[in-house]
Amino acid sequence: MEHITLLLGIVIVTALVFDFTNGFHDTANAMATTISTGALKPKTAVAMSAVLNLVGAFLSVEVAKTISGGIINEDGLKTEVIFAALVGAILWNLLTWLLGLPSSSSHALFGGLIGAAVMSMGWSSVNGGTVVTKVLLPALAAPLVAGIAATLATRLTYRISSRADEKSTAKGFRAGQIASAGLVSLAHGTNDAQKTMGIITLALITGGVLNPGANPPMWVIVSAGLAIALGTYLGGWRIIRTMGKGLTELAPKQGFAAQTSAATAILASSHIGFSLSTTQVCSGAVMGAGLGRKGGVVRWSTATRMFVAWGLTLPAAGLVGAGAELLTKQGAWGIATTAALLIGGSAVIWVLSRRQPVDHTNVTDDEIGTPAAPAGVVTTAIAAVSPPPAGPSLAITKDTVPFSADVPVSHSSASATAVADPARPATV
Repeated sequence: MEHITLLLGIVIVTALVFDFTNGFHDTANAMATTISTGALKPKTAVAMSAVLNLVGAFLSVEVAKTISGGIINEDGLKTEVIFAALVGAILWNLLTWLLGLPSSSSHALFGGLIGAAVMSMGWSSVNGGTVVTKVLLPALAAPLVAGIAATLATRLTYRISSRADEKSTAKGFRAGQIASAGLVSLAHGTNDAQKTMGIITLALITGGVLNPGANPPMWVIVSAGLAIALGTYLGGWRIIRTMGKGLTELAPKQGFAAQTSAATAILASSHIGFSLSTTQVCSGAVMGAGLGRKGGVVRWSTATRMFVAWGLTLPAAGLVGAGAELLTKQGAWGIATTAALLIGGSAVIWVLSRRQPVDHTNVTDDEIGTPAAPAGVVTTAIAAVSPPPAGPSLAITKDTVPFSADVPVSHSSASATAVADPARPATV
């Protein structure tokens, strides 16, 4: 580590910051359904996910090798290109977190890396075949496969347990859901933590610290695992809310089916080196589980916003990465300006998020930051002409007639007259 320059140190720190944002951005993948169904309390769920993310980071390096030596040609790659790529990925992660959209941190990283590399060295710097086979095709296939698997698993689960006692099976499926959520967290560590390992390894190779094709050093594995675990523990509550309640309402049986399907897909992709978007896999599984239950409904308005975010992630992060590279290649002042813009943009997004904060205390509420809607004109009119309870007294008071503080006194008087004399037509 004695050969690490100041710029390389900045890149390593920025990569760990991205890893941190990846952690809280993707906590929802493992724990949203577990929290929404009440299987685990919010803080307990994210703590469990953080520990298993850390453990998963040590299980494999296949995805890290794909990133460090597959997507971008290493020859002629400069360290500042990686810095610019990370700027694009971090800003996109924070923006989609602010909007509560479960976009792909993986594709944000790939987009930033591709955009910065193209700005620096042209299109020849990108290994198009690797991008297609290990990024784009899995992005299209993974959520579809996970969704179909979750739909079938949900239907099978309901069929098997149709004659069993509902209360006893609910407890069993909650326990199964906790186990499957842990498996998703473990799978997330084997896939997403490795992306930062791959980026840091790539930076070390471009800086001459490691030889091309080298595996991530142990200190890189440990630091990347700790960064994503810390981010996971803080919890991306906005995205947890969208995944847990915004897409569909899930029962424990559906949550178990969704998480088991997602974990299977993620672990299989990690084994063969596919840098899969765990967000897309888990979102597809949640929607599949929603459709698998008879009468289940997917909120397609939310799903459409999510699909749009998926489609925009690669090009948007790529454009930001390209712009950042345009600055960084100007020299020291360009790198300093890019760093300042990253810090400033992150601060602005944080301030905006405080206007309607979402945390573990309100993540499962039906409405956050929205005041109760006032009674409409028609509702108020119907309440005003409702007949009083049966009885000899026709006395009209604020306690016997539905009353709204927003309705003028003259309206209340007219309502009282209408009730006292039903034969007289009421004017509303």
